[in-house]
Amino acid sequence: MIIFGVILLIAGFLLGIPLLVTVGVIVLLMGAALWVAGTAGHAVGGRRHYY
Repeated sequence: MIIFGVILLIAGFLLGIPLLVTVGVIVLLMGAALWVAGTAGHAVGGRRHYY
């Protein structure tokens, strides 16, 4: 999700579409939150680690 968020963010900046930038930031933050939860030892989506 982090990589997908970065791709959307870059595409939004290059294409000048503010909606892509907003969605990219949201997806990036969600991915970062899941990554932190996974590394803290919490099960995310039924998995012990979130990659």
